Amino acid sequence: MAFSSAAINRCNLPPWVIASPAFNSHPQRLEIQGVRAAHRRLFDQLACLETREERGLQFHDYMDVSFQLHQWEQQATERGRKSLKNSYLRFLRGWMFDANSIEGAVLKGWVESRIGLPPTYHKGPIEDIHGEAYFRYLTERMKGSARTSALLLQLDLLYEFSQYELEREKGGLGHCTLYRGVQDFSEQRILKPLGKNRHLIRLNNLTSFTTDFERAWEFGTRVMQVEVPTPKIFFRCDLLPRALLKGEEEVLVIGGDFEIKILTGG
Repeated sequence: MAFSSAAINRCNLPPWVIASPAFNSHPQRLEIQGVRAAHRRLFDQLACLETREERGLQFHDYMDVSFQLHQWEQQATERGRKSLKNSYLRFLRGWMFDANSIEGAVLKGWVESRIGLPPTYHKGPIEDIHGEAYFRYLTERMKGSARTSALLLQLDLLYEFSQYELEREKGGLGHCTLYRGVQDFSEQRILKPLGKNRHLIRLNNLTSFTTDFERAWEFGTRVMQVEVPTPKIFFRCDLLPRALLKGEEEVLVIGGDFEIKILTGG
């Protein structure tokens, strides 16, 4: 699926810029419209805390109060209870179990609505927005979104929290070396070979990577190595305490066109 110059989003740069290899080489800060301003108190609180553990707990407590997640038991109807109980954590866990699940469709839908990049895969290749595969993805996305109150707003804040933490860690914008195991590299959307095991490929609009090189070999006979700019990291699992979310090596990366290196012989 091509990235249309007419696509719209809710951040400060157009989708075709965010999707480009040039953005990956020279990243700029991405901001979801109005999120930091609306939640300035949270970021003021985070600035006063020294450890990642403390900040992760503060973020979750803030989400709990702001979106009334703790009040699910008080709702009069089963639908009302599920609407609050199925918080952002439920969807992250669902993604980690199966990126092609309903939860996966919702997270890909967040990228499409906020960043402007449509998915290229969900239970099968998505070639265009008029095809059956895109319709099936939309159906699951709508079903999942209906389960939870203000879910996209929760995911907006999760992204901004992730960016705050990554910039604090690196002292500004930067890159992370990440890995992804693949069984059949020919199934990837290869745009152009670059020589010496390097290729330009199109990643799905949201894709899981790992920070652990050895871990990546468990998922394929080859490993893709990529330098991901921090603004393209939707979430990294170790930003929240393990008591809230397991899977510390997993990183959810916003897609587009990336230069990658293929490693073999693990």
